[in-house]
Amino acid sequence: MSKTTRTSKNTSLPGVHFDGYVVGIGASAGGLEALEQFFDHCASDSGAAYVVVQHLSPDHKSMMNNLLSRHTRMPVQMVEDGMPVQANQVYLIPPGAVMRVSGGQFHLSPKSPHGLTLPIDIFFSSLSESYNSRALGVVLSGTGSDGTRGAVAINAAGGFLLAQDPEQAKFDGMPRSVIATGVVDEVLPAQNLGARVLLHIQNLPYEPIHPPADTPARNELLTEGEALQSLLQLLKQTGGINFQDYKSGTVMRRIQRRMQVRHMPNLQTYLDLVEQDRAELFVLRRELLIAVTSFFRDPESFELLSEKAITQLVKKASGGSPIRVWVAGTSTGEEAYSLAMLFMEAFERERRWPSLKIFATDINQQNIDTAAQGQYPESAAVELTPSRLERFFVKNGSYFVVKPELRQVIVFARHNLLEDPPFTRMDLVSCRNMLIYFRPEAQDRAQRRLQYAVKPDGYLFLGSSESLLGASTAFSTLDVKHKIFQCTVGTLPLVYDTSASGATVPAPVGKRLVSAPVRTVPSDAMVVDSALTTLMSTYVPPAMLVNDQHQAVHLFGDMKSFFQVREGLASLDIHRVLPDALIPSASALVFKATKDGVKLMSDILHVSVGTDEDVPLRLVAQPLRLHGEERFVLLCFERLSNAPAQTSDDATAPIDVASETMARVEILERELMATRESLQATIEELETSNEELQATNEEMMASNEELQSSNEELQSVNEELNTVNAEFQEKTTILSRLNSDMDSMTKAVGVATVFVDQDLNLTRFSPDALELFKLRDSDIGRALDDIGHRLKYPNLMEDIRRTLFTDRTQEREILAEDGRMFLCRLLPYRVPSSQQRGVVCTFVDVTVFRDLQRLQAVIDALPEHVAVLEQDGRISMVNTAWRNFARTNGNSLLTHSGPDTNYFDACKGADDLEDVYTRRAVRGVRAVLEGTLPFFTLQYPCHSPTEKRWFVMNVAPVSGGHEFGALISHINISGWYHGFTDESDAAVLA
Repeated sequence: MSKTTRTSKNTSLPGVHFDGYVVGIGASAGGLEALEQFFDHCASDSGAAYVVVQHLSPDHKSMMNNLLSRHTRMPVQMVEDGMPVQANQVYLIPPGAVMRVSGGQFHLSPKSPHGLTLPIDIFFSSLSESYNSRALGVVLSGTGSDGTRGAVAINAAGGFLLAQDPEQAKFDGMPRSVIATGVVDEVLPAQNLGARVLLHIQNLPYEPIHPPADTPARNELLTEGEALQSLLQLLKQTGGINFQDYKSGTVMRRIQRRMQVRHMPNLQTYLDLVEQDRAELFVLRRELLIAVTSFFRDPESFELLSEKAITQLVKKASGGSPIRVWVAGTSTGEEAYSLAMLFMEAFERERRWPSLKIFATDINQQNIDTAAQGQYPESAAVELTPSRLERFFVKNGSYFVVKPELRQVIVFARHNLLEDPPFTRMDLVSCRNMLIYFRPEAQDRAQRRLQYAVKPDGYLFLGSSESLLGASTAFSTLDVKHKIFQCTVGTLPLVYDTSASGATVPAPVGKRLVSAPVRTVPSDAMVVDSALTTLMSTYVPPAMLVNDQHQAVHLFGDMKSFFQVREGLASLDIHRVLPDALIPSASALVFKATKDGVKLMSDILHVSVGTDEDVPLRLVAQPLRLHGEERFVLLCFERLSNAPAQTSDDATAPIDVASETMARVEILERELMATRESLQATIEELETSNEELQATNEEMMASNEELQSSNEELQSVNEELNTVNAEFQEKTTILSRLNSDMDSMTKAVGVATVFVDQDLNLTRFSPDALELFKLRDSDIGRALDDIGHRLKYPNLMEDIRRTLFTDRTQEREILAEDGRMFLCRLLPYRVPSSQQRGVVCTFVDVTVFRDLQRLQAVIDALPEHVAVLEQDGRISMVNTAWRNFARTNGNSLLTHSGPDTNYFDACKGADDLEDVYTRRAVRGVRAVLEGTLPFFTLQYPCHSPTEKRWFVMNVAPVSGGHEFGALISHINISGWYHGFTDESDAAVLA
């Protein structure tokens, strides 16, 4: 039965219907993480198509395709209208859209801006209609109940359902809601769901099934037919439901689905599993009893039913008899509540309020319990109009609960339509979409019961796929399309099919059950019951068990002669069921026996039981002593011929009926008078309370409308916020990285920086600020004025305040206690989109810069031509005298002798006449820079066209750890030199 070959190779082309598996994945709040875990462990070549349906805001640009692409090798794309379904693809629902699938294509429609929209339910429902057993539903984390109704539809179509483990989900609302339906096949963590989907597609076991060690060996081999009959008989034995009346194709499809889920190779192996695992037997019975229903299913049919049947019943209703309705196969109660709402609306529309009683029955007790609670998930709200939702329901958490006024008109009970006696004299009988599951002969039996239940002029309401019996002429057709019929004759006879109950004998549990006709063998209990019935009919007089409300609760023996039913309201009160001649005596006996607790008997009475026959009769009232508050009296009807003779020691004496009746009448009159007075007071109080409640109700209705609208908006906003939250988390990571970069940059710049807010409290500081301020990490939030510092800056706080209030930058040079000079810059700032302000204080160490300025000023004051050289001979600084000399000699731009030029390059450009002096100067300067000479002096000529000039060059090294190499000075000694009389003396001096 493996489908591996068919599915793994399945591909589809545009325009070709996709016939593989389609996996619908519903997720909401907290679903991003679950989706990532799902696709991390999901095969990319399974041959299936994956469709992700989320709650997205129409105005939000989704990044889901980028996020999921990191976790799967399958292409991830946003769905467009008309896009074909293809294998090994991941499709995403676009924001603001409702998505369906049919004909191998996606179809999009805009999301309604008003009201609650459930995109997961809508997509799951369309998926079940298009792909049936090849539809897979996966429900992940999310709030609310979206996906619950759609999951039931997938299950009914034979699909496969998975849910995330609620304990692992971030939000467990959606998983718990779908699990509560009982249709989920597996509940697993998100990381295991992908593998489970692949195993289901390939029809491989998720985990091996090991039979219990004490399971006896099965020697017999059964055919598929025998195994099926044994399985159906086991279901009937344990649940009382004969599934042989159901269509064999439907039954086999549901059984095969469970076999596929549990990976059973054949029906006999599955039978072995069911016999050992009672939980699987329960699940199979639930699968066979398909419970697919909704409020106002097929709204047009219900609208026509209200117009053609319900409104007419309300108009013709009399005050004495109630309107009686029977809803057969009610499932979880939605259909019964829908009819009750239509009747309530008809009452208000016609301004008539007759009594209404709806009998809603189903064969599954679990469905009856669910319906009786009247509690439905939020997803059911889309099936109701806002006015009906407000009128008939109240919100309780994530559920809608029917109001008591709607619940109290419905009686829910377990009933087997094919075997149990039908209800009688019903004004309306509704049985929709249930007969289609029966075999033809079972459909015939069921319809005869339904028709028998309809009283003359009553109505019958069937499903859209069901038809009235062809041979039935007792009903006229009011609407052939919507299957509304009206009974036109009297009550139809009910024909019992004695063969319908089955002729097989259930064998003990654990033995093979084979459906074969077997002779019925009476049990011991049947023999005892038969003997007891014979004994009572022979020796025990007819009797009636009456409660303290004077109502008959049980009849013993042949009561036909003394039990009469009167026209009008049906009742079991003894005043309504006994002959007129017996009512006074019976009433008095029951009243006194109940009050005094003693056995009483009446005088001999004569009752007519035939046309001319009068029977002497005595009534005997025997009180029963039982535990509890309710009291009972056994009223016996002893015919005179059967009455035992009274002996002398018999303490029971006849009572005076007239006196007892008068005593009871007096008691009743006093009670009636007190009741009238109490009723009058109650009416007055109720009138006052009614006016107050009416005003309060109007206010509550208005408030409820606002709250309902607000709740829907909040739910939508909540889903959108959770979706956006995942994107904000990534932005937070980016901001954290930027903040770390800013801290690293602050450390790398090496500038002492302090941030203060508008209250002059410290908000942040750089590591270099610790050299100037006595700071610790715990000082954040303290006033800066309370923190000591090492600056000679008494006006620091005043300048910060001035900067804060004037929004102007200030700069000031200040000294530190260690003598260093700092440039203090105070810069105001504002936080964008807020009123917060602050000041950034930076302290730049300018000590070296200031020292250079002072050095420049010193050398500029000297008359000598001074230049400072670095180690490589590059000129770093010159004084004013040097610059003026260069300008005088035609080098105004200091091209060859200014800063950043090399002194040795300038010497190379000297004239040949002075070349000897130049070479001596270069050698001397190099010697000083290299440290071989401590000092160098040279006298040299530097004549101009107009005069003879002589200079002395002094070169001294610069020590003390500075970066400079040497200091060169040129002194003009022309005046001194010409003071000598002989030029040779000057040469000797040089």
